[in-house]
Amino acid sequence: MQLPTPDDPPKMSPRPQAAEVAALGLRIAMLRMGLGFTQQELAERLGISRVAVSNLESGRSIPGERTVTLMAGLFRMEPFELVQGTAYPQAKVDRLPLVTAKYTEVELQLALLERDLRWLESAPAELAIEVIEGWQKALRLLAEGTTDSRQLLILRQALDVLPGT
Repeated sequence: MQLPTPDDPPKMSPRPQAAEVAALGLRIAMLRMGLGFTQQELAERLGISRVAVSNLESGRSIPGERTVTLMAGLFRMEPFELVQGTAYPQAKVDRLPLVTAKYTEVELQLALLERDLRWLESAPAELAIEVIEGWQKALRLLAEGTTDSRQLLILRQALDVLPGT
């Protein structure tokens, strides 16, 4: 499949069918459940109400471009992929970004930590201690600025398994 470019935005069917309208809501619900999120948890991540999530999933409302972009990132897909094959309005599709952030700062930092821990296996002990202490401080600071309970749990687990803690 060739990815769309800004000069060639993706085109969708001009006439929405009832099944297509329901398809986006069902897709959102299935992806949400696949992550193990409740409607409330998804709503908090998106900055909308639980009722709004319920309305999106039931097909009673269509998400705006901002919401589609945020959901796509949470579901680790591009915005166009989330709405593809649904009745999402073409005018809104044209305004969707082609890519979105798919990983949180916590996930990025933990991936870097994992890389550093592998590297430290062959590093001098003195350097390893210094790097691990730096990571402990960085993870604690990250935890202080994180309000998401799932992300906090992951950070606490990472701190618990760091050598020397």
